[in-house]
Amino acid sequence: MSRPMVPGVRGHVPWRRRPAVLVATAAARLIVTLKPHRIRRVLSVVRRGAAPATTSQVLAAREAVVALSARCAGENCLQRSVATTLLCRMRGVWPDWCTGVRTAPFRAHAWVEVDGLPVGEPHRSAEYHRMMVVPALPRKKLSEEPS
Repeated sequence: MSRPMVPGVRGHVPWRRRPAVLVATAAARLIVTLKPHRIRRVLSVVRRGAAPATTSQVLAAREAVVALSARCAGENCLQRSVATTLLCRMRGVWPDWCTGVRTAPFRAHAWVEVDGLPVGEPHRSAEYHRMMVVPALPRKKLSEEPS
């Protein structure tokens, strides 16, 4: 069971897990420089073959990203959400990656969610109109898989 996310408090990541987190945050930093449709395309390709993530898996990935990256721990929600998603993918799972906007006052936001619920987010995603989503793909049923 993960401890609750406390704003402003960064957790500890074991040394053996740090390389994957650093790779995910570095890759995310590059990906977020792309145009939005290219970000969606890259993430859509990367998610192939991943199982849907659980809330605890996504929360653990988000906490690790925030613990090791000051940029992701701050207001950089786009890089944080992409890094969290990439770290989940490195672990074989995929959350729903979302971006959206609200109008009053105007604000754009990016986040990850599982089963329609945001994970580790202080913002209420219900206030945001979704603009882009790269959802987890459902697992194929055994009867649908080729023999």
